Amino acid sequence: MNHNGLFLKLMDRLLPVNVLLILEKWFENCYTCVKWGSITSCMFQLTRGIRQGGVLSPYLFAVYVDDLIASVEHTRFGCFYKSTCISIVMYADDILLLSPSITALQDLLHVCENVLNFLDLYINPKKSVCMRIGL
Repeated sequence: MNHNGLFLKLMDRLLPVNVLLILEKWFENCYTCVKWGSITSCMFQLTRGIRQGGVLSPYLFAVYVDDLIASVEHTRFGCFYKSTCISIVMYADDILLLSPSITALQDLLHVCENVLNFLDLYINPKKSVCMRIGL
């Protein structure tokens, strides 16, 4: 996640400047290390993304990817239940796309790819799965 992109989205939501400054300082001073077995790496600064397990992390990520959900809902390509879009379901960074046809699914994928590229996020094809139910 691009921190500057997040700050722009938070500004669009009229988050108070003092809160933005606190978040900016928090991200500037965010360091971590990698532990593998009994070996620990040197500390390094996190210049992108958000800390897993952080109290604010799910909310900040939701703000960052909200445009993805809005874009999918706006296309009207996918599935609807009583005029409510159920074409996209997200849990953390996992995305489930539902569509009535393969063509509509391809259209949804293009929309997602374009929005995610704009957000500087990418789909990992090695972790992606497609399932078709029906004829």
